[in-house]
Amino acid sequence: MEQKELLLQELEEIKKWEHDQEDIWLWEKWAKIPFAVLDKLTPAFIHKKVNVIIEELGNYVNKGSKYLVKPKLTLNKFGNSIALEDVKHLKISEMDAVADVIIQSRKKFATTQGATTGIGGIFTLAIDIPALLGTSLNVLQEMAICYGFNPENEKERLFIIKCLQFASSDIVGKQTILKEIKNFNNEEQRNNGLSQVQSWREVISVYRDNYGWKKLFQMIPIAGIVFGAYLNRQSINDVAETGKMLYKKRRILEKLNSIEE
Repeated sequence: MEQKELLLQELEEIKKWEHDQEDIWLWEKWAKIPFAVLDKLTPAFIHKKVNVIIEELGNYVNKGSKYLVKPKLTLNKFGNSIALEDVKHLKISEMDAVADVIIQSRKKFATTQGATTGIGGIFTLAIDIPALLGTSLNVLQEMAICYGFNPENEKERLFIIKCLQFASSDIVGKQTILKEIKNFNNEEQRNNGLSQVQSWREVISVYRDNYGWKKLFQMIPIAGIVFGAYLNRQSINDVAETGKMLYKKRRILEKLNSIEE
């Protein structure tokens, strides 16, 4: 079992990361302004695609749907024949190592994805938005597995949606979500969290507002290749980092509770 001092040190690093998220509030506030203009200019077929995504998010939380990943593929990266139940007994450093490998791989994939969908400017946004969402959900599930949590469980799918919201929110939203997930393993608290996701339109509107302004640059044909590659890579990096930190925090707290017991 890891020493308590090491776990507390890791926990302090996560708290510092949470605090650092507050520095982006002004940037996020101004970022929403151009998207209000973009929203009015966006063709109807893209709005239709966004509505489809809303339904897909609902299906993901309730059933997992097509976005579920296969835990075995992630577990194989630990290098041994290891079961998901055994991951929680590994050292945090071992979990971090696998998580970092996956994040780098997903960032490369997102870079290629963004460059490809950036070729056609606004007309390929209808492809890029759901593709980016799918990659985001996949990497968050992989982060869950890296720290010994099963994304096939409904409660973990809810937590993943919360991670997605956190990565896309302004500082007020981030603070709210941190409070919501503070005692996530508590059933009553978790049910409250589920009721607070009043509609999938709420989730996707935050997600869309955050990424939509960036797509202003991707609307330029050809030049959108460069912008799409960079912005998708950065988006997946933010989502993956959020998943890593928040899942890592839950695992550390569980380990500390085990030591105290």
